[in-house]
Formats: sequence, C-alpha cells, structure tokens
Amino acid sequence: MKLRARISSKLWLCSIALLCAFLFGVKPVQAVEIQRVKSASGIEAWLVESHSIPLIAIRFSFEGAAGLDPKGKAGLANFASSLLDEGAGELPAKAYQKKMQSLAMRMSFSAGKDWFSGRFQTLSKNRKQSFDLLRLALTSPRFDKEPVERLRSQIVVSIKRDVQNPSRQASRAWMKYALKDHTYARPTKGDMTTIKAITRDDLKAFVKNRLVRKGLKIAVVGDIKPQELAKVLDDVFGKLPPKGETKQISQAVIRDNAAENFVKMNIPQTVIQFGHKGFKRNDKDFIPAYIINYILGGGGFSSRLTQEIRVKRGLTYSVYSYMHPMRKAALFMGGASTRADRAGETVKLIRAELAKMAKQGPTRKELEDAKTYLMGSYALRFDTNTKIAGQLLGIQMENLGIDYTERRNELVKAVTIKDVKRVAKRLLRPDGIMFTIVGKTPPQGAKSTKETKAPGGKPKKATVN
Repeated sequence: MKLRARISSKLWLCSIALLCAFLFGVKPVQAVEIQRVKSASGIEAWLVESHSIPLIAIRFSFEGAAGLDPKGKAGLANFASSLLDEGAGELPAKAYQKKMQSLAMRMSFSAGKDWFSGRFQTLSKNRKQSFDLLRLALTSPRFDKEPVERLRSQIVVSIKRDVQNPSRQASRAWMKYALKDHTYARPTKGDMTTIKAITRDDLKAFVKNRLVRKGLKIAVVGDIKPQELAKVLDDVFGKLPPKGETKQISQAVIRDNAAENFVKMNIPQTVIQFGHKGFKRNDKDFIPAYIINYILGGGGFSSRLTQEIRVKRGLTYSVYSYMHPMRKAALFMGGASTRADRAGETVKLIRAELAKMAKQGPTRKELEDAKTYLMGSYALRFDTNTKIAGQLLGIQMENLGIDYTERRNELVKAVTIKDVKRVAKRLLRPDGIMFTIVGKTPPQGAKSTKETKAPGGKPKKATVN
C-alpha cells in the first residue's frame, strides 16, 4: 500500500473518522457484525447488515485470472473483464447498458494475477432486476462481434500508451528480470500480438473454466437480511459450474542477486524501480514487516526514504516502497523518479536506507508513531458500504479469518521493538536489490549481473529497449 500524507494529516484524518463515528452512528471496526450466510446449495457469503441507507454492495472474486492466461493469449482475463457487461442473455450491449442505467446500478469487473473480481451496487428497490442482470453477466455473456472488436481496439490503444509510459516500462522490465518467464511477469493486458490472437471461443472458455463456484468468495454489505441473501446467492451464483479446469499457477522463482538494469527511453526524468523477495501474506512476520515498510517508504512524508531523498536533498518528488504479496510469489518493491544526472545518487541513497534499516531497525519513536497511525486509520477502511465489502472480500481472499477485523489492531499493537529489529534483518536485502532504471542515459556506475550476447558474439551488459 502506498500512502501519501503528512503525519499531521494522518492524525487529523483519524480524528475525523472518530468524530464521524460519534456524530453519524458509524460503528467502530470492532463492532462490525459479520454474519456467515449459506444458501441452500452451499454458496457462502459474509454479510454486514446496514439498513440505514437503501443500498446493497457486493464484492466477489473467483480464483484464477491473468496468472492462468494460456500461453500466447496473455490478456485474456483482462479482456473478458471488460466484456461481461457488454450484453448478456437476450440483451445485446446497448440494451444491457440502457437497462443498467435505468436501474441506477453499478457493476464492473477486473482481472488481477490471482483473482478475477467483481463489484456490484444497487438500490434496494431495484435489487431483483439488478441481480438478474448480474446473473446474466456471469452465466450468459454474449461476446458479440461489435463489442468484442470495440473493446479489443480500446485495449490495443491502452497497450500502446503503456509502451510510452516509463513507469509501466520500468515495472514490466523489473518483473521480467526478477521472475524470468513466470506468468506473473507477463502484462495483465497482454501485448499487441496476444490481444489480437484472442477469439470469442477463448472468451467463452474463460467464463466456463474460471467463473465457477469452487473458490468463490463473496462479501455483501447493506440493506438485505440473511434469509433474503441466501436466496439471492442461489439465484445469482447458483447456476455457475461447480468447478472448472484444475490448472494452477506454478510457484515463482525470484532472482536473489543485485542488479542495475537500464532501459533506454527518451524521457525528461529517470524512473527507478527497485525490489527483491518479500513475505507472503500468511508469513508469521507479515505484520511487523508491514510496519517496517510503512516507516521505510510506505508512510508518505513521514517515511525515511522521503525524508532522506526528497526533503533533505530534493532529488525526487516521489519515492516509496510497498509489500506486494501474491499467492505464488512475494515481493518487496519501491520506486522513484529523478533527474538523469542524479539517478546514480538516488540509487545509492535507496540502497543505503535499506541497509541502515536492515542493520538497526526502526527507533522506538518511529515504531510507536507508525502503530498509532496504522491502528487509528484502520477505521477509515470501513466508513462506506463499498469499503466494508472490499475489506471483507480481501480478508476472505487472504484467508485471515472472519474475526480479523477484531484482531487486526491487536496484532499491530503487539509488535515490539525487538520484533521489528529482527524482522528488518529478515525482510530487507540491501546487497540483493534489483534496480530497473528507465531514462535517456544510464546512471554513472550502473551495471547488471545479467549478460546477453550481442549479434556477432561478444557479451554486453543487459539493456532493455
């Protein structure tokens, strides 16, 4: 998570959250009552009832998305996500969209590496018709030629823009180097070749094999009772196949060596991406590591990287770090941008700050300030129905337990200075950071541990163009 706020602003936001809870009756996180609801056919959802506003929000996810795109068809899951509301059942695209607008319902889909997710919101009075449209999108998408080609063209334009985006190129090159040929290293959108290769049959096969009840996670918040939701679960999700293909994402092998790889691009500033192996979400030390990252580069102006590189030296507008746990790989990552002639200095400072944190850990004051903010701001994740639904879904996807909202702040509070000093040494690898640097010229002293052979024979230092 990348947080961009001054520490004073953070404390102010926490105060506002508590004030809103007092004035408007918003429940504190610990008081959110989560109910398990199971339908007659065994479909389960987590429900938080809220009848003060006539709205219902649903978030749901299916296992397997872009990480399982077939070879040569990268971008399939993302392509499908853009088409599910472009006509379904007997309704072609325009009629379907018009019906959605008349009901004032919202629906969208997205494809990550591990999960294919959906967002849905409806007025209580329109819920029957809105749920019917959701059911059709999941079970009977049309994939008519016109919307398929229209959305394909839009994705092609987006891919072309990404090629000109230095941050996207830095991220892509870094992932390719760190994870080699693993499916996580492929762009979720695919590329110009793969997106053009995807057919209507591929889209239909994706729906058949990925949108299934096995592994389905559902979170519901709003104006609906448990017995009503149980029926909705069967009506909307009950006709999905019980299971799909058994293909699984393989475990990723992450490089464990220092590198500085340069990508030549004619841009005014140099963009830096860095990182190394991190912790998976179920790691026993994830919470201490999360706090360490907040102090190091996840806490906006209060973070060490921002203080040392932006505030004290004026080398960058933005520098940050974050934890990036996936199911088959876990990464610790970060980024920055700076003037081309200061890129080498910025790289050295990033490495030095990681080394300092790994060796010494945070101070007691840094730890207590971070814990105060992280515990106080947690309530801000639960101030709307859609946010609550998103949190409940995330907790399910990470298998953290239905009581996690009650335990989370206690887990943060329990972290000691001894814990963070120990975990900092385990998490941070200052001698094994992989950098990808995108710009006009490589920083002085930049090198790579990877070598590729130039045409004609002699090896040259890796440069991704």
